[in-house]
Amino acid sequence: MNYRNFKNTPIAEVGLGTWQLGSADWGIIDEDKAFEILEAYTAAGGNFIDTADVYGMGTSERIIGKYLSQANQEIYVATKLGRRHDAPNGWPQNFTYDTIRRHVEDSLTHLGQSQLFLEQLHCIPTEELKKGDVFDHLRRLQQEGLIKHFGVSVETAEEAHICLEHKDVASLQIIFNLFRQHLASDFFDKALHQGTALIARVPLASGLLTGKLTAQTVFSESDHRNYNANGDAFNVGETFSGVEFNKGVALADGIKSILPEGDMAQQSIKWILQHPAITTVIPGASKVPQVHSNVAAAGLSDFDTATMQALTEYYAQNIQPEIRGVY
Repeated sequence: MNYRNFKNTPIAEVGLGTWQLGSADWGIIDEDKAFEILEAYTAAGGNFIDTADVYGMGTSERIIGKYLSQANQEIYVATKLGRRHDAPNGWPQNFTYDTIRRHVEDSLTHLGQSQLFLEQLHCIPTEELKKGDVFDHLRRLQQEGLIKHFGVSVETAEEAHICLEHKDVASLQIIFNLFRQHLASDFFDKALHQGTALIARVPLASGLLTGKLTAQTVFSESDHRNYNANGDAFNVGETFSGVEFNKGVALADGIKSILPEGDMAQQSIKWILQHPAITTVIPGASKVPQVHSNVAAAGLSDFDTATMQALTEYYAQNIQPEIRGVY
């Protein structure tokens, strides 16, 4: 495992996304299998796990917390808040200090921690970011010792720029992959200059960049790739990076024709890591072999300049015009 700097803490450049451990939006993963995934990741030297309070409404956090209680190494957990629907202040009104504090306390309880390493705003409305009160609330919680760092998971480049105006924002979590390349030329240099960590989510475009999905692939009823394929439940960009599924399958084939021979999923992760502004990439895994494959991506050789340029041109000409939703 290789490590990169996150505010003077070395974290694994290949992290572990745990949306799937909530057993709500990717199908069901029982606790034993979840523990096997977590153990495989940490045994490989992984030390950065990303979750959220809405992943199974606390299920993912509780499983991670149970695992942390028996782990024998330092593990840094990033969680997120702001999208809970529970009363009295459900989405999109979760943004008073009292509500944010309650949600932080719930995450601390689920994770069995006295302080959160990283708390992130979870794709909250752009207007809330512009108002700026949420940043003051997080600063207060930081001063009170409940959180060590705070960051923001954003949907658009505009939101990233708003957050970068707050220089104490430790990190931005962004959709960045071979189906979403344009952000690199938009704000990566500024983030790198400020020392703002960039966490790349949806690295495999919901599986399109594994090269294993076909037009005949069917997803379970509880899988967001079924019920949110067209953005019916939340931002369409979180599923297949906003590209219509059948078009995405064909576009993935085009990408594969540019890449050298090898494992497409690993190469897709490696492409992300080849950007020096990226601090960590957080692929999910529903099986132990997927963990091993994701971690192995860090050991691949860099792509040459010609390949990188060809991928950029293919994106601009063929993929970006097909992206739906805000970005």
